[in-house]
Amino acid sequence: MPWLTRKGFTSSMSRRGNCWDNACAESFCAQMKTEWIRPLGELSQTGMRAEVDDDIDGFYNTARIHDTLNGVPPLVLEAAA
Repeated sequence: MPWLTRKGFTSSMSRRGNCWDNACAESFCAQMKTEWIRPLGELSQTGMRAEVDDDIDGFYNTARIHDTLNGVPPLVLEAAA
């Protein structure tokens, strides 16, 4: 059983055979899993939710560069619009 499934997460946002439907969501999940979640180890669901919220609000949307957004974080691009 995959690690995310054991934790109660759905790892794919698309049905089988349509991987291009949600490429950004799939990339986001892959990056979170490899760069960030695995090193945390075992956490409660509440603890994991708090860590994910903090990572999304404190890093992913504000500081992490995104190739699909011309190398800027989402909130920087949104502020410039």
